[in-house]
Amino acid sequence: MKWEVVIGLETHAQLSTCSKIFSGASTAFGASPNSQASAVDIALPGVLPVLNRGAVERAIRFGLAVGATISPRSIFARKNYFYPDLPKGYQISQYELPVVQGGALTIMVGDVEKTVKLTRAHLEEDAGKSLHEDFHGMSGIDLNRAGTPLLEIVTEPDMTSAEEAVAYAKALHALVQWIGICDGNMQEGSFRCDANVSVRRPGEPLGTRCEIKNLNSFRFMEQAIKYEVRRQTELIEDGGKVLQETRLYDPDKDETRSMRSKEDAMDYRYFPDPDLLPLEVSEKWIAQVKATMPELPKEQQKKFVAYGIPVKQANMLTANRETSTFALTTFAGAPAENVPMLANWIVGPLNAKLNQENVLISQCKVTPDLLRTLSMRVADGTISNSAATGTVLAAMWAGEGDPDAIIEKRGLKQISDSGEIGKIVDQVLAANAQQVADYKSGKEKAFNSLVGQIMKASKGKANPAQVNALLKQKLGAR
Repeated sequence: MKWEVVIGLETHAQLSTCSKIFSGASTAFGASPNSQASAVDIALPGVLPVLNRGAVERAIRFGLAVGATISPRSIFARKNYFYPDLPKGYQISQYELPVVQGGALTIMVGDVEKTVKLTRAHLEEDAGKSLHEDFHGMSGIDLNRAGTPLLEIVTEPDMTSAEEAVAYAKALHALVQWIGICDGNMQEGSFRCDANVSVRRPGEPLGTRCEIKNLNSFRFMEQAIKYEVRRQTELIEDGGKVLQETRLYDPDKDETRSMRSKEDAMDYRYFPDPDLLPLEVSEKWIAQVKATMPELPKEQQKKFVAYGIPVKQANMLTANRETSTFALTTFAGAPAENVPMLANWIVGPLNAKLNQENVLISQCKVTPDLLRTLSMRVADGTISNSAATGTVLAAMWAGEGDPDAIIEKRGLKQISDSGEIGKIVDQVLAANAQQVADYKSGKEKAFNSLVGQIMKASKGKANPAQVNALLKQKLGAR
């Protein structure tokens, strides 16, 4: 039977402020337990929260980036529940009036473009963390994270596959880093996703959803959603009923398991926080934030497409702000015909080198100027593309100097003299009469074999374009 999958994501992005959302305590990661929990964070009697202006500015920045409405007036509420790591017995969040409403994010799923609508993005504080290891059978509570500023970004149930959900999560992950509101470190919990998953038969109302909590890996997200879809469809087909609940994903067993029954909003008894005034965001404030916004990925993608770069590759170049900046700097001043080659190098061999060395492009040992010069040497026929990417690029990375010095030192200059190449072609043809006969009888592979032998005879220095042209001429073009 055909089933439709319906997915919505809730993402908690930790905002990149130095202090917490309602106190001056540090948000730095890795401190010893409870060393960064202030009197406000642990809810000592008589303390009052004070809203962090930087957290609000980052929320405004996100709203502008996704084309959302920035609420001129929003309210902080108390979300009441009881967990050991929630010292106040409630979480300060936003409910009825969030600071960011609506918006959308366009993603690429394979070669297909899709727009995911956003419901809202609201500010809230994080809870602490329960620790269950090394306590001799007991649990410990670390309140360092309590009060850390979060922006919870909620989508409409617009996604219909695990692949779409992962594409959205990756695009959002890239965007919050691009605009500088979150460091995106998933291992440290700075970017966490909850997936709401349900299935239904085509044309029927939405099915009962289950929420998979705290997915901090794109791979785990895909695996968890696929498992949950299988679990729900098999349960319904066997005559069972999906219960609304919160589930956790176990990557070791590749399965989701029940954590608790899913609460509805009424269970949290939301009410406006009496200690916090309504948040008012003026048009002047929005304009000030807008003036500091970087150019967004979509705008830079248009620049790459204008260079003649395919849309898919333009998306790769704008995967993060550093790569996009590096590419645009590299292309600036390069002849237009060299840009596609440079783009191929950046997303290909250069990116492979960065991954191999596990470094960011901002730490790249090959500068845009060096890369641009190297492309000029390929374009003017000094060296071949394979020599450029296979030898010179690696030598530049190793610090052997600029392209010209490396080419000279290693004797990599191409043979572009047609007379010299013609002699090599004649020698190869004379020594390979059978392959010549094979080619003339219609076997195209024989031509490639002859080209390979010519390149080998020239020690890889013969200009490939001239080799192909001369060989065709001597064999007689068919």
